[in-house]
Amino acid sequence: MQFDAELLLLAMAPVFLACIGWEAWHLRRTRPGAQLYSWRDTLCNAALALMQQAADKLAWLAIIPVYAFFYEHYRVHTWPATWVSFIVLFVAQDLLYYVFHRCSHRVRWLWAAHVVHHSSERMNFSTAFRQSLMYPIAGMWLFWIPLAVLGFAPKQIVAIVLINLGFQFFVHTQAIGKLGWLEYVLNTPSIHRVHHARNDRYIDRNYAGVLVIWDRLFGSYVDEDSRDAPVYGIVEPLHTYNPLKATFHEWASMAADFASVHGWRNKWRALFAPPAWAAEFHAHRAATAPLSNDVSEGGARGQSGIGENHTSAFQTQRRP
Repeated sequence: MQFDAELLLLAMAPVFLACIGWEAWHLRRTRPGAQLYSWRDTLCNAALALMQQAADKLAWLAIIPVYAFFYEHYRVHTWPATWVSFIVLFVAQDLLYYVFHRCSHRVRWLWAAHVVHHSSERMNFSTAFRQSLMYPIAGMWLFWIPLAVLGFAPKQIVAIVLINLGFQFFVHTQAIGKLGWLEYVLNTPSIHRVHHARNDRYIDRNYAGVLVIWDRLFGSYVDEDSRDAPVYGIVEPLHTYNPLKATFHEWASMAADFASVHGWRNKWRALFAPPAWAAEFHAHRAATAPLSNDVSEGGARGQSGIGENHTSAFQTQRRP
């Protein structure tokens, strides 16, 4: 089965915009005091989407030849264009998306790109547009190389990635409740609301793209609890609607932390430790401000702490 996923998503654009319009109208009517939409937030999301799309167009020019290389020289099978091959590709890419997404919450380098998507304190359909142009730099494309080795052509890989991301638009909403038995198979708005929440019981959970079976299989699933309403955003709030600051704030914070910590082990942590390492480091630095450098604050979100053996990360290089 062959089709042009980019044309499919382009055709879906009016549907996406109609969903945003309907949701804004519906939520204003049913929850008038909640302010679940904001013009500044929505415009920031739109700007980030346009920036990301432009960057992706350029990135694919460099990345597709990489997939072609692995496809030509290392593929283990050649799949005919059938529904069976589409299902295999769909399931394989969705599993790899789960791996990528989970790594993006556990490795700060990847989180520096992904944090953009989580930095809004609102959850609505427009939040799906809140993406980062830095994903190619962070290395998202590396996670799809196994698809080329499995025997899927580069255009098929690009198509299935776009389809997976297109589906995820529809899980970014507070207007739809739980969906019963579907939540044992598919990612749903309720499941994804948990993922965007910064509550202690929800943080770093529900990484599903399309299929939620991976979360259930690998122990990262948590159900949305009506007694603990999701609170959206990141642990260290961004407090800006500037799309450039939203895109680069964590990269700047990561560079500042790398420069300020002492020792190469701690510098490695500043780049690749879980984001919680940065949050704890920033909290410690704020508590001991007279003894530490003036370095910029940045967003971090994660579940794991740095542990007793990592306290040397709090040693900063002092001015001479």
